[in-house]
Amino acid sequence: MSNLVVVGVDGSAMSLTAVEGAAAAAARRGAELRVVHAEVPIKPRYMVPDPASGTLVQEAAAHAFDAAPEVVVTRAVVTGDVVHVLEAESQAAELIVVGSRGMGGVLGLLLGSTPVSLAARSHCPVMTVREEHQASGGAGPVVLGVDGSSDSDEAVDVAFAEATQRRAELVAVHAWQPDKTPPGTTPQLAEQLLAQTIAGRTDTYPDTTVRYDLVNGKAREVLLEASRTAQLLIVGARGRSGIAGLLLGSVSQAVMTHAHCPVITVRRTT
Repeated sequence: MSNLVVVGVDGSAMSLTAVEGAAAAAARRGAELRVVHAEVPIKPRYMVPDPASGTLVQEAAAHAFDAAPEVVVTRAVVTGDVVHVLEAESQAAELIVVGSRGMGGVLGLLLGSTPVSLAARSHCPVMTVREEHQASGGAGPVVLGVDGSSDSDEAVDVAFAEATQRRAELVAVHAWQPDKTPPGTTPQLAEQLLAQTIAGRTDTYPDTTVRYDLVNGKAREVLLEASRTAQLLIVGARGRSGIAGLLLGSVSQAVMTHAHCPVITVRRTT
């Protein structure tokens, strides 16, 4: 995996928050930051690329430098559909960062459907932020949603790495609904399964404190509540009950849209 963080920008205030989060992520990793604007082709075009696009990425790159002067920042304007452009960028990235929505009327806008589609197709984890988030980090734990799915298992390694980089506690959360579990499932068994999901990673990350939290409730509500005090929430792209044909799981879509902190969505790509 390359030492690169990519951020998609569209000129909105939210995408500048994404730039701040991406710059902080690059600084923690010692990675390069690439600022990318996807310019949707419009015909007829009199000037390709639009000079305004160059100004947009230049301003975003300057914002990244202000947020993290130690990070090497490059920039690019790429013609094409936003999701396709960022999916291609994700092949060479360790993390890709976008706003959860953008401004209407801006070429290359990052509206709600774009992060969802990108998270379902990206070759690396996707971090989504909203303008009100403290995207650069802050106090609070890193929260990991655990449900036993393959994507959730993939998210465990990402969560440990993020918690270690941020020097934060890692809280592994499992939402448990007694009336919807197989017969014979007990809280003790659910806790055991939660611990087994984490087992093996603690040797790799011995300095990271891990806490297990088994909560009675629906996954969406449990994770949104946990995000109130978290600096970062990490979930698998599709959960254990994912329905074939859906681009992204309903829980991951919900937290990407409504969480009170930035969200990293992880998809198993192998």
